[in-house]
Amino acid sequence: MSELSRRLGFADDDRVVIVNCDDLGMTHSANEGIYDSLRSGWATSASLMVPCPWARAAAASYRGEDIGVHLTLNAEYDLYRWGPITYGPSLLGGDGGFPATVTDVWDHADLDEVRRECRAQIERAVLWGFDVTHLDSHMGTMQLRPEFFDIYLDLAVDFGLPLRMAGASAQRLIGFPYRDLAAVEGVLFPDSFVHVGGVGSRTAIEKAVIDLRPGVTELYVHPALDSAELRATGTDWAARVDDHALVTAGPGVRVMLERAGAHLIGWRPLRTAMRNG
Repeated sequence: MSELSRRLGFADDDRVVIVNCDDLGMTHSANEGIYDSLRSGWATSASLMVPCPWARAAAASYRGEDIGVHLTLNAEYDLYRWGPITYGPSLLGGDGGFPATVTDVWDHADLDEVRRECRAQIERAVLWGFDVTHLDSHMGTMQLRPEFFDIYLDLAVDFGLPLRMAGASAQRLIGFPYRDLAAVEGVLFPDSFVHVGGVGSRTAIEKAVIDLRPGVTELYVHPALDSAELRATGTDWAARVDDHALVTAGPGVRVMLERAGAHLIGWRPLRTAMRNG
């Protein structure tokens, strides 16, 4: 039984699915692929990487879609870099941008600088005109360590926003009760989260849809259009192009979702339910 489903107006045995597009603003190709996935495909929401070079252009193309903030403290590509929008020396790697790895952030970032940077990313998205619907974390940096999660949760409370959350089964592995902590604060989050290792979601999503359980499940993809720009950023470009095809081309998984009786929603209903208490 899913209390969240009931709060959203669904029955206990309904299967409710959020399909989020990560990395809006990372590249022009990502902007084009994500907005196409929202407007022509079956994706239901997206997450903006405010510090990235194409984030302002994503704001200029915004038409009121369900968009959250992808809190960003990493820049994982060797040849394509971005960095903090606030003054945060501890947030920099050795080459002028954010660190490439999550561990590097955890080992060196000053928590006050992390808090200031993440708050500024949300505030800038709002300033640009986004009706911010939720928060999540690029590469899971804010989610997987207690001291960083505390900031993640505080921001959700301060802005009245639901959170992406790792599944309940991972709490013991990660080592602290993040879902319980969020629930105590009244922060909403999906019942289930389908984790994808890296970029390229087709296999994980197809399996998840076959095994879809009652309650609210978040799936995520990284759609982008094929271009010379995208191919120059890194080796994962083909997986991003395939994610775009997954949510836009042909019936495919959409038919599987319909056969499973899934209801597709964005994050706004969770935000509304959370703010209504």
